[in-house]
Amino acid sequence: MYCIDDSTPRSRLRGRTTHAAWLAAAGGALVLLGACATAPAPAPKPAPAPATAPAPAAPPSTARAPAPAAVTPAPAPAAQAAAAGSKKPGSPRYVTLGAPPTPRNTDDLRLQMALRLVAAHPDTSYTARAPDRLLAIPVLEVELNADGSVRSINVLRKPTTGNEATALAIAAVRRAAPYGDVSRLPKPWKVVETFLFDDDLRFKPRTLDRN
Repeated sequence: MYCIDDSTPRSRLRGRTTHAAWLAAAGGALVLLGACATAPAPAPKPAPAPATAPAPAAPPSTARAPAPAAVTPAPAPAAQAAAAGSKKPGSPRYVTLGAPPTPRNTDDLRLQMALRLVAAHPDTSYTARAPDRLLAIPVLEVELNADGSVRSINVLRKPTTGNEATALAIAAVRRAAPYGDVSRLPKPWKVVETFLFDDDLRFKPRTLDRN
């Protein structure tokens, strides 16, 4: 059986212990240094993206808003009638007649004149029976040229009440001319016509009452 010699001095043992501790600490430090040397360096953090400057605001538009379209009012019925060629209220129609045939005699000339007077004035003449009470009865003597145009007009009877009717009768005679070639008829080339005006200032040649 072996026995441990306890005769070794304590100071000697203490030195050995301190030396061993120092060696152990140095070894641990070397291990740590080795680990630090072999450990990969951490990846660098990515640089932050550069801040994007905000887009500049669009300058305020200086263009003016278009003016609202003007609203054209719808034409009145009277304007539509006028545009369509219809007569306006209070404005009588007049018809331009073509060249008349050559009258064969004086009676034919008188009838042709009466018919043309009515045809040229559809709104200011009538062909129905004349009323018993008339507004005015002017009587005109119409002298013609050889070609049937009006040479002169003589008022044989002017009503005391109805100056307007006399003027309308004269204008109607001139408007309905010519009345045909009368060069072969005996002179004078004159026609006497009586105008029967009703209360609406419409006329009827008395010649039409005789035919």
